[in-house]
Amino acid sequence: MKSGIHPKYVSANIRCACGSTFETLSTRPSISVEICSQCHPFFTGKQKIVDTEGRVDKFMQRFQKAQKIQAQQAARTKK
Repeated sequence: MKSGIHPKYVSANIRCACGSTFETLSTRPSISVEICSQCHPFFTGKQKIVDTEGRVDKFMQRFQKAQKIQAQQAARTKK
């Protein structure tokens, strides 16, 4: 390996916006992040499905309508 071309790894202090901190190795001595495993909804189990403008309801209505049409067509073909 060539000497002098690789970055030096130092002990880095990672600070999250939620207040938690942990230590790792990095080329920078301190890093600030907005979200970490302590406050991310996926890891905390508080994940929510955001339904903006009733998109889920609209989809369910279209899906049920399509099922009715398919059932009607299946009933006609059986006759």
